[in-house]
Amino acid sequence: MPQPNESRKRVAIIGAGAAGMSCASTLAKHPDKFDVSLFDVASYTGGQATSISLDDSRYGASWLNDGVQGGSPIFRHTFNFFRRYGYEPQIVKLQVAFGKGPESFWTNMFPSPLVDRFSGEIKKLGRALKWIKRLMPVLGVMPVRVILSLFRFSTEFRNKMVLPLLALFLGTGNQTPNVPGALLERLFDDRNMRLWDYDPDTLLPNQPTMYTFPNLSDFYRDWAQDLGAKGVHLRLKTRVDIIKRDKDGVSLRPRPAVETESDTSAVADATTEEFDELVLCCPADEAKTLLGEHATWREKYVLGGVKFFDDVTITHSDSNYFNSIFETRYKTDLAAKASTQSRQDQLASAQQTPRIRKDGWEGFAPMYYIHSYKSEPDKIEMGFDCTNYQHQFRESFGENAVTPEPDRHVYQSIFLNKDQKHLWTWDGIDESKIIGRKWWHQFGHRWQHYVRVVPGMMFINGKNRTLYAGAWTMVNMHEIACVSGIAAAYRLGAEYEAFDDFAEDFLAKYLLLSHGVRYKRSNGCS
Repeated sequence: MPQPNESRKRVAIIGAGAAGMSCASTLAKHPDKFDVSLFDVASYTGGQATSISLDDSRYGASWLNDGVQGGSPIFRHTFNFFRRYGYEPQIVKLQVAFGKGPESFWTNMFPSPLVDRFSGEIKKLGRALKWIKRLMPVLGVMPVRVILSLFRFSTEFRNKMVLPLLALFLGTGNQTPNVPGALLERLFDDRNMRLWDYDPDTLLPNQPTMYTFPNLSDFYRDWAQDLGAKGVHLRLKTRVDIIKRDKDGVSLRPRPAVETESDTSAVADATTEEFDELVLCCPADEAKTLLGEHATWREKYVLGGVKFFDDVTITHSDSNYFNSIFETRYKTDLAAKASTQSRQDQLASAQQTPRIRKDGWEGFAPMYYIHSYKSEPDKIEMGFDCTNYQHQFRESFGENAVTPEPDRHVYQSIFLNKDQKHLWTWDGIDESKIIGRKWWHQFGHRWQHYVRVVPGMMFINGKNRTLYAGAWTMVNMHEIACVSGIAAAYRLGAEYEAFDDFAEDFLAKYLLLSHGVRYKRSNGCS
């Protein structure tokens, strides 16, 4: 535990999710320079990265990550934090399934009639991606719906292939038609963001490598305990009022998160505490509310440009509902002709009885699902077969075991945008098979976000003794949240301990874009 030192910079971090924890962890490496207080209204750390308990005798595993599921090989900082505390991300060969029925279904496991029907448009998309890259300043900020119209793609190809693909892997939900063209291009081509390579035959490559996360509640608990041991003042179940911000510092009034009327006296007795710097690691709308009258016009403009939507995830074991919405098993009418040796191999593999292997499944056993509503085909419902996806289930059943009975599977159905509840089919889920419900407050990746918020961050970061961090500053990924927290700590004077060239380059690009600051590689510090 560091000794009291008046020369240390007093830093208040609001929000103990991935961004706040990463910021606190980076600052905690310098106990002689920083006195860190980390606040959150919740009783736990991790934000949206949480786990829930399961009946392992029924489902084969005792826990489930119910918010953040996993990530791609680019998640270097996330994995580095995991490994620091003895947690290892697990490789999985990802299988996805889009649509329902031969007229709408496609997958990355084998060619389908839909893929053959859109063969020409799939190839044209490859050419369009190159043009977006060449004309990035113009095409990159245009909404995807405009880009696809400009290149004369059919509405059906847009709704059945392009929009679901973007929505599933970048978490853009029902705002996908409004995301900028740059996100579509970078999904396939940007070394810092791409999830996989473009395939001119089937659009997606066969079973790309992804990673599933360890028990997130356990990980964040251990991380929080370590930060406490290093001197970070972790103050959960605490709200914070901003009383003053000026050149001399920041005045905050922490108080218990009021849950009952008996707690009101504690609010009245709350005292003001002084800090040198403030790091807001909460959603942009919460940050704007916290700042209140203290917000500058620039902060109001940038933070006000982030549009949030309320979604709900229902975790359940209702296989009848899930099978009625998605294609969960191989059927001959879902497959296209085996016209090449590659296609023959893919179809032969898909036809096998699904069996567990260390990095996924032999046979067709999708993990990610998505389908469009018939009444509004540009709106979607998402789903996960967590038993097929998360590694703890495979480890429990054992390698070479066949897939368990459908009702032993744990599913998640994600219904997007509360203001579009008229589309939701959640009433079809058997109430007796619901394991849990959780609401999420997610930002939309609209094109306006990338012409107003992302470029505007450098004009508010570091001003008025305030820094900002969170996935909302760029793209909704756990990795972006971690990098944003590290970047805030770097701006305050903490050293960045380089451990990987790719990760270091990622941080450097984030600092330049979100802070307008060049990363100095000499000794890994500024």
